[in-house]
Amino acid sequence: MLKRIAFGSAIGALAAGGALAQDIDVTLGVLNDRSGVYADLSGEGSVVATRMAVEDFDAAGKGLNVEIISADHQNKPDIGSNIARQWYDVDGVNAIIDVPTSSVALAVADITAEKNGVLLDSGAGSTALTREQCQPNTVHWTYDTAALANGTGGAVTNAGGEKWFFLTADYAFGHSLEENTMAVVKENGGEVVGNVRHPFPSQDFSSFLLQAQGSGADVIGLANAGGDTVNAIKQASEFGITQAGQKLAALLMFVTDVHSLGAETAQGLNLTEAFYWDQNDATRDWSARFEEAHGAKPTMVHAGAYSATLAYLAAVEALGSAEDGAAIVAKMKEADIDDALFGKTKVRGDGRAIHDMYLFQVKAPGDSTGEWDLYEQISTISGEDAFLPMLDECDFTKK
Repeated sequence: MLKRIAFGSAIGALAAGGALAQDIDVTLGVLNDRSGVYADLSGEGSVVATRMAVEDFDAAGKGLNVEIISADHQNKPDIGSNIARQWYDVDGVNAIIDVPTSSVALAVADITAEKNGVLLDSGAGSTALTREQCQPNTVHWTYDTAALANGTGGAVTNAGGEKWFFLTADYAFGHSLEENTMAVVKENGGEVVGNVRHPFPSQDFSSFLLQAQGSGADVIGLANAGGDTVNAIKQASEFGITQAGQKLAALLMFVTDVHSLGAETAQGLNLTEAFYWDQNDATRDWSARFEEAHGAKPTMVHAGAYSATLAYLAAVEALGSAEDGAAIVAKMKEADIDDALFGKTKVRGDGRAIHDMYLFQVKAPGDSTGEWDLYEQISTISGEDAFLPMLDECDFTKK
C-alpha cells in the first residue's frame, strides 16, 4: 500500500531582497520492508523519522513543498525495481530513502542513477553500494558490512574467539558480511573452520545450527539480520549451544531485535551500531519524540533515515532545486555535517558517509533500569577505521 504525507510551503516567506522565496517541490519515497523480517528495524519507523526530518528542517518555512510517499518492497529486487521506476517515471519522486535488503538496494541504485534521482540508503549493508557497484547518485549513510566486521568481528576474535563458523543469509548482504568478517578474523589471528548459507528469510535454523555445533568452532558468526538473527539466537538457546560453551556473534543486530529477545537471552552479546538512543542528551531527546510518534525506540536505520534526509534537504535548499540528483549528491559531498544523531559526518566521494561507529554489549537483566535500557558502550570506532578505503574509480568528485 502506498501512503502519502504532504507538507505545504510557507508562500509568504521573504528572501533577503524582499522578494517571495521560490517554492521548491520535493517528493521523497521511503522504500523498505513493511511486512517482513526487517519491518521492525525499518518499516513505518523510517517514514516517521523522515517526516520528523522534514519538520525539524522547517521545510515549509524555507519554501520547500515536501511530499512523502512510502511502499513495501517485500525484500524482493523485482518488486523494489518496479516501485522505483514507477516513482521516478510517474510519481515525480526525487529521492528514495532507506531501502534495506542489499539485493533490492543495489537494483534501486542502478535505476536511481539512470533516472538521475537520489538514493539515501540507511538500511542496506553491502559494501558494493560504494565499491563494485558504486553510483554517483547514491549516498550510503548508516553502516555497512565492513564496519560491522571491524567492530564485532575484531572484538570477538581479540577476546579469544579464534575459531569461527558462519551461518549466513544467502543473498548479497549476507555474502558481503561473511566475506568482510572472515577477512577481519584472519587478520586478527583467527581461523574460519566452516560456513553454511540459509535461505532468506528462514524460520527453521535447526540443521544449520547442528552443523555449526559439530564444527568445533569457538564462535558461530550470524551473518544475517532482523527476524533471521532473532530466530537463530532463540533456536541456539533451545539446542543448548551457548550453554555448552560456543559463543554467538550477532554481526548485525538492532535494538529492536534485542528488545524482542529480552536481556535474559541476549545478555553478553557484542554488537556494532552507528547510533543508540541513550548515548547523550540529543539522542535521548530525539528518541523520546520518535517513541511518542512510533511507540518504540528508534534503530540506527531510523536515525539514519532522519539524518540523511536532513542533509539532503540542506543540499536541495542550497541548489534551489530538487531536479538534478547527481548535483544534489555532489553538494552533500561538499558539506561539513555535524549531525545531532551521528556527530561529525562527511559524505565521501564514493557516497559513503563517514562517521563514528560504536561497539556495545547487551546488559544483563540486573543491570538494566528499563525495557529499552539494553546496551553498555564498550568502545568507539572512528569512521576512518570502521569503513573501507575509497576506490579511486568510485570517487565521483573527480569525474
